[in-house]
Amino acid sequence: MAQAESGTAIGAEIAKFDRLAAEWWDTRGPMQPLHAMNPARMGWIIARIARRHGRDPAAARPLEGLTVLDVGCGAGLASETLAKAGAAVTGLDAAGSALEAARAHAATGGLSINYREGRPEDLLATSGGGFDAVLALEVIEHVADREGFCRHLAGLARPGGPVFLSTLNRTPRSWLMAKFGAEYLLRLLPVGTHDWRMFVRPAELGAELRQAGLRVVDIAGLSMDPLTGRWSIGRDVGVNYLVMAAAG
Repeated sequence: MAQAESGTAIGAEIAKFDRLAAEWWDTRGPMQPLHAMNPARMGWIIARIARRHGRDPAAARPLEGLTVLDVGCGAGLASETLAKAGAAVTGLDAAGSALEAARAHAATGGLSINYREGRPEDLLATSGGGFDAVLALEVIEHVADREGFCRHLAGLARPGGPVFLSTLNRTPRSWLMAKFGAEYLLRLLPVGTHDWRMFVRPAELGAELRQAGLRVVDIAGLSMDPLTGRWSIGRDVGVNYLVMAAAG
């Protein structure tokens, strides 16, 4: 894709993650932080999707029969977790190389996931939406038009279907930990992975979701224990946080 803005997408951001495609599933590689946080963030999300649809989150496959869209799926880390929980998953990304890695990894695990290349506005124009739940994890801080992006997410969810986002708060602590610390000091992420100026404060995201016809119904912080490296859900939204939104 050309290195220019196109709709909600930023070409340079797409290319950045495309270059990481071959290393996406390396648990000790540049995506190590995503692998580490994935159990906590997906546990929170899957439990809320299940309850929203009258399911038991503790069931073996609590999302059985539900359709879930993973926007900005990359090489499929969240998509595979959703599929293992029983969901019929569509993974959407504008990074073609990342999708090739996603398809290859899903095939090795015997998972059936519908991976599609494009932006949410493209899918909305062709499919009309209707998903039981929509996710966009670690994506909104990389898009050109946040209000438009939220509007497309809302359009892709069926009436009453929840929309989940995870992102980084724009605070001095997030600059220290998620930008300087993670990229320059500890080298947990490639330098340039994030632009701190594009981090999103919860109040800003809430306003943009309201403009899209959604309201925030739940919010939680996602924090790492520096001694164990384990991530957990809590009330501290000063760096990483999750949001659940719904129409109404």
